[in-house]
Amino acid sequence: MNNIFLITKREFLTQVKKKSFIILTLLAPILIIAFGAVIGLMFKANESHNIIEVVDKSGWFKGQLKSSDQLNYVFIPASSEKAKINNLKENESLDGILVLPEIINHDYENFEKNTTLIINSKIGFDTKQRIISDINNVIKKEKIKQLGIVEAQLDNLDKSFTLKTINVSENNKEDSDLTFGVKTGLSMVLMYVTFMFIIIYGVRVMRSVLEEKNNRVVEIIISSVKPFELMMGKILGVTLVALTQFIIWIAMSVAGALVLNTGFSSLQKNIPGGSEGLPGRMDVAQIATQVSHSLLELNFPLIIFVFIVFFLLGYIFYSSIYAAIGSAVDNETETQQFTLFAILPLTLGMYASFSLMNNPDGPLGFWLSIIPFTSPVAMIARIPFGVPAWQIALSIGLLLGTTIFMIFLSGKIYRVGILMYGNKATLKELWKWIRS
Repeated sequence: MNNIFLITKREFLTQVKKKSFIILTLLAPILIIAFGAVIGLMFKANESHNIIEVVDKSGWFKGQLKSSDQLNYVFIPASSEKAKINNLKENESLDGILVLPEIINHDYENFEKNTTLIINSKIGFDTKQRIISDINNVIKKEKIKQLGIVEAQLDNLDKSFTLKTINVSENNKEDSDLTFGVKTGLSMVLMYVTFMFIIIYGVRVMRSVLEEKNNRVVEIIISSVKPFELMMGKILGVTLVALTQFIIWIAMSVAGALVLNTGFSSLQKNIPGGSEGLPGRMDVAQIATQVSHSLLELNFPLIIFVFIVFFLLGYIFYSSIYAAIGSAVDNETETQQFTLFAILPLTLGMYASFSLMNNPDGPLGFWLSIIPFTSPVAMIARIPFGVPAWQIALSIGLLLGTTIFMIFLSGKIYRVGILMYGNKATLKELWKWIRS
């Protein structure tokens, strides 16, 4: 036991003393936010602005088709239709001509058949759907007017309905759309971070074992400690490194949420007229305040506890597999035939967990969060939405038992494989090592 502690301490101190660890730990949250902002800017930069000239032969659509930032309607007289179409190919400043035929006796079927969009280059699918939607909205209004409904009544028909939801299982808290969005976002972040860290740090353990094996350093180490102690020391050392990063990030996240919640709230109070004094009722400050407030309303102690427990057990479970793989092969090329068995179940659990957002208490969510191969990511995906205590306890128990069993199997492989050279391991060979 003392040897495991010493190896764990060595692995931990070796990693955390690196400048790269300190820099990445402090800058990673900022880099993630910056990465998301860059992705958003890329989507924004790729948005198209289309100019469409409209030939409105019925006169119904002028003033009804509203231009937007992405789509600009320019109405032209019907007499210039042919000339415009003939010159469209050479007109680089124009994206297309929308020809809306005359509507006779409210024959909308004939109108649809003869409506044409002539373009001189490819337009996006979203742009085409927006044009269709704009035309549909105008026709819909005309059909409603035929029924004798005035504009005020039409606006009243389109008025949305807001449903207030009270969750009795969460002390009668209001479960708003914003709260659901915050829970969904938190669920996806925690799930993805767990998935990535298990793979990244698991592969790090495998490469560390493989490097020491190829350098024959392990032969010297084995003379002082048992193979099982060496394997567990490496796994636990890297586990503490990952846990240290998570604790720092959790502290930064909670502190950031508190700053947003109190800072923006006090800012709004000091502005004359409160939120009315801000440029827009839903500006960035208000959204940030509401999001941070929704985050702080969640059961953070339980979420953090479940996150840490399932990450640790899941990481040890999969890292023991990676350590066994590293000891069983002689180079990284040979690891590819075995790493699929470690990555596939976890990947299946992650992608299947995306379907849990709309029904976290469904049968798929239950079984994914109970089965040990997928529970490290599935349970973390469910926890922001609330999970019964007995399911959490059952999942932890099964994952803990399976992790201990996997450590035992990996230790058997590690004990033999770490000193094997030049012998290409196969599944049949691994089974012999386990049975020995």
